[in-house]
Amino acid sequence: MDLLLIGGVSGSGKSVALAALEDSGYYSVNNLPPSLLAETAEYLARSGQERVAVALDVKTGPGLPLLGEAISALRTSGWTVRFLYLDAKTDTLVKRFSETRRRHPFSSNERTLTEAIEYERALLADARQQGFTFDTSDLSAAALRGWIKDFISVDPSRLTLLFESFGFKHGVPLDADNVFDVRCLPNPYYEPALAPLTGRDGPVVQFLESYPEVERMYADIYHFVASWLPDYARDNRNYLTVAIGCTGGRHRSVYLVERLARAFSPRYQVLTRHRELHAGPES
Repeated sequence: MDLLLIGGVSGSGKSVALAALEDSGYYSVNNLPPSLLAETAEYLARSGQERVAVALDVKTGPGLPLLGEAISALRTSGWTVRFLYLDAKTDTLVKRFSETRRRHPFSSNERTLTEAIEYERALLADARQQGFTFDTSDLSAAALRGWIKDFISVDPSRLTLLFESFGFKHGVPLDADNVFDVRCLPNPYYEPALAPLTGRDGPVVQFLESYPEVERMYADIYHFVASWLPDYARDNRNYLTVAIGCTGGRHRSVYLVERLARAFSPRYQVLTRHRELHAGPES
């Protein structure tokens, strides 16, 4: 029995994620108070549901501190439980609420929108540690739906590596466990013929592989991740996000993510994400 929990801050895309799971064959439950999680899962199991997705509602408050215990109890009773925590930068959330003219569930006469967002983030701080955090700040709804389908395709009993490229000029991803800065490497952006391309394109690959320092950076990151992965696995980690950043997130970081993903995929479950490739050419 597969139970996938969706949590996170308001405006981070939980409804989009739940809809994607429903399209993938999950029985979906929206806005469930955490205190009713175990009872609802047991009821659905008796009803013959084997794949269930639940979007948790933290506005009700009670039960949230006991979420970890509820997840442990469900796993003991036979459920495979995964908790996906969606997050986004505060300025992104402010923009989303402003564009949709929705009221934040924790806004009031005493709290501004920004204060309501930070209040909810603090309320969820402990619950955030129970799951895999995913930053939706720079994702369209279509991109989030695609990533959700990738997420559910992996075996939850094995550690999954997510290699993520990003541009420092747009901020460090909120979901990163390890961050590597590769801005010191030669930059293809300053070659006019290479600027419109990405780290996936052959001419950019050839440019980068002509520099020995690029090979040295790749080897250092590879050996760091490879040497520490067994320790993360022993710590019962199901997911590890390795973020690699250059200036604009389109050339150097993309090249290294693609190469690292190929190197680790024969032995581990690997997902990749290139945060900035939907943008225009940047350094």
